Amino acid sequence: MTDTDHWLTSRTGLAPTPPPRTRHSSTEVWDESTRPTAPEPAQEVQFTGRGVSAGKHLIDVHNHYREELARVRDILDQVRANALDIGSARGEVNAMTLRSNNWTLGSFCQSYCVSLTQHHTMESGGIFPYLKASDRNLAAVIDRLDQEHQVIHEVLEAVDRALVDLVGHPDDLSGIQEAVDVLTDALLSHLAYEERELIGPLSRFGFFGGQV
Repeated sequence: MTDTDHWLTSRTGLAPTPPPRTRHSSTEVWDESTRPTAPEPAQEVQFTGRGVSAGKHLIDVHNHYREELARVRDILDQVRANALDIGSARGEVNAMTLRSNNWTLGSFCQSYCVSLTQHHTMESGGIFPYLKASDRNLAAVIDRLDQEHQVIHEVLEAVDRALVDLVGHPDDLSGIQEAVDVLTDALLSHLAYEERELIGPLSRFGFFGGQV
């Protein structure tokens, strides 16, 4: 099934973001083929404009994390370029002064990881139980998404460990590159799956009782 064929598009006007076609790392943190899918709601279920706005909000939040992840990768690319420039400093790139400074990369990566962890904690601790209680057909999907949040947490810890190693070996970016590559593959795949499965329920039930 393609994204344009997904029932979400015809019934809500929203299209889940497709997963990436290419991978950055050979490391696979889960088996995507085992992901469950919730059934399409009955045709008599109606989606209101207010509800669809809730579903769109999930896409907007995810797009923010996609943009921030792209920025992390860009910063890493710039740091690598600086490291290969025989110690000379680069100027301002994309309104950011990078120079050959791994602390800049570390600071941004850490703040991004903290924000992402907080987002997943909010979903798993509040939104997921609410959706699960609203529709029992979502149970398997919610459980799988929650499991993936735990895996991504482990991936984020690997990024943190790579940043610590980078302090002691500032000329070796292989560790942080691999960690960010694994995070990129896992997160973009997870966000796409979450949109495919949750845009509909969020458009139907909202993020909390009484929203829709």
